[in-house]
Amino acid sequence: MASIASQLVLHPVTSQSLRVLNTSAGRDKLYRGLQYLARFLAWLLLSRGYKIQAARWDALKSHLALGRKLLRLGKFMESAQAVLRAIAAPGETGERVTLIGRQVGYFAYLLLDNVAWANNIKFYNLQPSTAQKLNKRVMQFWFTGIVFSIANGLLKAGRLANEVKKLQGQTWNEKSAEAERDLKLHNLQLTRESVRYQFVIDILDVWIPATAIGLVNLNDGVLGVFGIITSVMALRQQWFAAAGKK
Repeated sequence: MASIASQLVLHPVTSQSLRVLNTSAGRDKLYRGLQYLARFLAWLLLSRGYKIQAARWDALKSHLALGRKLLRLGKFMESAQAVLRAIAAPGETGERVTLIGRQVGYFAYLLLDNVAWANNIKFYNLQPSTAQKLNKRVMQFWFTGIVFSIANGLLKAGRLANEVKKLQGQTWNEKSAEAERDLKLHNLQLTRESVRYQFVIDILDVWIPATAIGLVNLNDGVLGVFGIITSVMALRQQWFAAAGKK
């Protein structure tokens, strides 16, 4: 029995899980997945008339959301740095503009989210009407950031596709040059996969703030499923990052 327990505790998957959860991003993605699972279950139970059970999951959802705000304290500075780097970096104009728009949107979203957290824990008290406007503004900036991210992904995907076609259409006489081309193609394909992966996350996530600000009217069941899917996808990225993989 002790041997089985030892194998479980020291198993590589356990060690890898601990490496992921040792990072703020890893914990945030796990909590996010649980938050949207709770959101979905609360909706499902309430739609079937189980009000007491639904209230339990709704409370878990709210507390996880509040806890995740704590993990994001000061994170707006990462977006501020990303804005400055994007302004200074060379590249396609459309991609740079959409990247800057994305990071500005996330900067405002995360900054105001910190203010909302301070109000939620009663560290700084806002009038209910002001708090409501603040929460809506948070969602508006989140929505803006995701929309710019989607536009950036489309532009980048188009450019990468053209680069792949250009390389595939070239012929090489020397094996060394051909090997170099194959390496470039491989790297381009990896980048394209990464862009597509993020695009799927964005195209699902965008409905969450869009519903919050009233642009669409999806129920908590649908939004919960979307949130679960994108959380698992993001957690997968953290898993490979912790393993040293791209």
